[in-house]
Amino acid sequence: MPAARPLPRTGSIYLDARGDDRALRVSWHHESGLVVLSLWRDNVCAGSFRLAVEEVPDLIEALRAGLDSAYRHAPTRPLRAARATGQTA
Repeated sequence: MPAARPLPRTGSIYLDARGDDRALRVSWHHESGLVVLSLWRDNVCAGSFRLAVEEVPDLIEALRAGLDSAYRHAPTRPLRAARATGQTA
């Protein structure tokens, strides 16, 4: 099995709530004007999506709107605490 490529300096990794060695990698490729979102499982890339830097504000706005909605409909305690105890909203 090929080893995972190292994450570029300008990127992040987010672990999937389901576990099972699933992750989302976000890597910036400024030289190409792209942000690459890739899905990983067991250190193997299962798929990727290239987003033009100009479209990133729209993605951020969609995430912000979803987050705002989640907090409006959340129980009185923070969402992260609810997930850690296995409860869902």
